[in-house]
Parts: sequence; structure tokens; C-alpha cells
Amino acid sequence: FLRRLKEKYADQFLVLVLDNARIHHAKMVQAFLDGEEGAAFHFIFLPPYSPQLNPIERLWKWLKDEVIANVFHKDQNDIAQSITRFEQYVLQHPDEVLRRIGCTA
Repeated sequence: FLRRLKEKYADQFLVLVLDNARIHHAKMVQAFLDGEEGAAFHFIFLPPYSPQLNPIERLWKWLKDEVIANVFHKDQNDIAQSITRFEQYVLQHPDEVLRRIGCTA
């Protein structure tokens, strides 16, 4: 992922805001950042346990509330179909998505 970003934005310094998922601190990521290619990146890590600072968490909560919580799904395929319907709704209602993640016009 980082290499693809570097290729796409080759002449730019990239600042990434990340949560504290383990993968973001993995040895492989650190090795990349310590290498020559890593000089083009700066990582800003959100404080631990701060979902309010990460807008995507609001989208995940919406998904959970609408699709997962207190809903009986007969099997994994049923869950997948419910998630797909939610994704389609999200794609068709960008204004609602922006409102729910805290972006107001």
C-alpha cells in the first residue's frame, strides 16, 4: 500500500493519519519507513482509544447499528447480503454519509 501511494504521489511528501491498529506498527511497516522510500512519509498516530477522532469509526457504528446489532442472520451469506445492501445505500446517499461522519456543508 505504501509503495503504491509513493508511486502515485512520487513528487510529494505524504502525511498519513493512522489509528493504532497493530498492522500500522508492524516490523514490515517500520522497515519501509526506515528505508529510502520511507523518507517521503510522515505518520501521525491518533491517541489510543479515541474513535471520536477517526471519522470512519462513525461509519462502522452506523453499519453495526443498521445491519448487525439485534438482527438475526441465518448464515454468513445473509450477513454478506445485508452488508452489500448497506454499501449500496451508502454509495447512493453521500450527503447522509458526510453528515454522519461529522462533515457539514
